[in-house]
Amino acid sequence: MGRVIVMAVSLICYAAFFASFVYLVGWVGGFDFMPTHVDKGLAAPPLTAALIDTGLIALFGIQHSVMARKGFKAGLTKLIPAASERSIYCLVTALVLAMIFSFWHPIEGLIWSVGNDTARMVIWGLFWLGWTILFISTWLLNHFELFGLQQAWHHFTGKTAVPSRMRTPFFYKMVRHPIYTGFFIAFWAAPDMTYGHLLAATGFTIYIMIGITYEERDLQAVFGEQYAEYRKRVGAFIPGIGKAS
Repeated sequence: MGRVIVMAVSLICYAAFFASFVYLVGWVGGFDFMPTHVDKGLAAPPLTAALIDTGLIALFGIQHSVMARKGFKAGLTKLIPAASERSIYCLVTALVLAMIFSFWHPIEGLIWSVGNDTARMVIWGLFWLGWTILFISTWLLNHFELFGLQQAWHHFTGKTAVPSRMRTPFFYKMVRHPIYTGFFIAFWAAPDMTYGHLLAATGFTIYIMIGITYEERDLQAVFGEQYAEYRKRVGAFIPGIGKAS
């Protein structure tokens, strides 16, 4: 695959992922102008809806975790250039998110509904804080590497990537996985919590806890004792909680 094609594919994949991310914000927020969201979509009896929605969350978790493992990457890069591996990961993530947006079945019924206007504003503030933490966290280490653009650019220009080194800037001094922290806050900060939203929040929280386990095995293998000490000092995705013993 030519360098220009690799770069073009990377840009397309990034655009697709960014679009899916923006849609995800509105989907979780349940904004009325969205074509679909966590409380607006296909109709089905509650049990059927719960099974379908659980399957969609599981699909996201499996794709997100399996494609991030070294063994899968090694197999994939036998078929595509190594410089495109991360971009394809982002593209498939976007496609899975599109499936969730399209086939999610809302489950009616309120768990809670906050009536106080000030309290609702505070909760919406937390919602936006979660997404802000997530977005900023992608830039604290290397936004372009995380989403595959840097790998494609190095391939395009013939540069050699600098070996990874462990860094813990800003949010990473408080939690080991601030991107997951952002997701966690955004999903749970809901002034009106329906059964469908609760299922989404619970399901993605379970994914976060499982995903951290696999992700940290890889990080431990890369950074060794340095990462082991970091785990002992800093919580996983909630400050002070989830430190390694």
